[in-house]
Amino acid sequence: MQESILIPLSLVFAYLAILVVIAEKLNNLGATDTELTRKVVHIGSGNVILIAWWFGIPALPILIASGIASCVALLSYALPILPSINSVGRKSLGTFFYALSIGILTAAFWSTMPKYTVIGILTMTWGDGLAALIGQRFGTHKYQIWGISKSWEGSLAMFLSSYFIIVLIFANTGVSWQIVGITGIVALVATALEALSKLGVDNLTVPLGSAFLAYYLCDILLHQP
Repeated sequence: MQESILIPLSLVFAYLAILVVIAEKLNNLGATDTELTRKVVHIGSGNVILIAWWFGIPALPILIASGIASCVALLSYALPILPSINSVGRKSLGTFFYALSIGILTAAFWSTMPKYTVIGILTMTWGDGLAALIGQRFGTHKYQIWGISKSWEGSLAMFLSSYFIIVLIFANTGVSWQIVGITGIVALVATALEALSKLGVDNLTVPLGSAFLAYYLCDILLHQP
C-alpha cells in the first residue's frame, strides 16, 4: 500500500476508534439513552467518507472495511459486541444495512464518481439520524403509513438536512434550476423512503435510493453524471 494512503487510513481508524470509545463510555456511565448513543455513532461514523473523499482513499480499503463491519454487525445481534450500537436480540438490521450500503455505493461509484457515494452515505447518516433524533424529542405531530408511526417534525428534519447536504456536494457544479430541482426531488424521495421504513431497512433504501436517483437525474437533465 502506498505510503501516502497510510496517513488518511490511520486518521479514519483513529476517528472511528475514538467515536466508539466515547459511545461505549456514555453507554456504560448511563449518561444518555441508548438510542441517542446509537444516533451519535450513526451520524459520526458516516463522516469518515468525507475524510476518504478528501484524501482520495481508493475503493479497496473501504470495501474491506464495509465487509468487516457487516460481519461484525451480524454477530452483534447474537453476541454482546459494542452494546452502545447494537443490543442482543434487537429487532432491526439497521447496523448491518448501514455497512452494506457503504460497500454497495463504493463499488458502484467510488472509483469514477465518488460524489454519489458521498450523497448516499451522508443523506443516510445526517438525514436519517437527525430525523430520528428530532422526531423522538420534538415530534408531537404524528402520522402513520402502513402501521409505521412517524412525525412531521422528523420528516421535515430529514428533508431539510438531505437537501442541504446534496446542495453542498453539488456546489462545485454551479447553481442552476436543474440542480435545485434534482436536489429537491432526491431529498423528497429520501424522506419518503425513511418514512416508509421499518426494521432498519432505511439504512439501505435511503442511501441507495438517494445516490442512484441523483446519478440518473443528473445524467438525464445535465448530461454529466
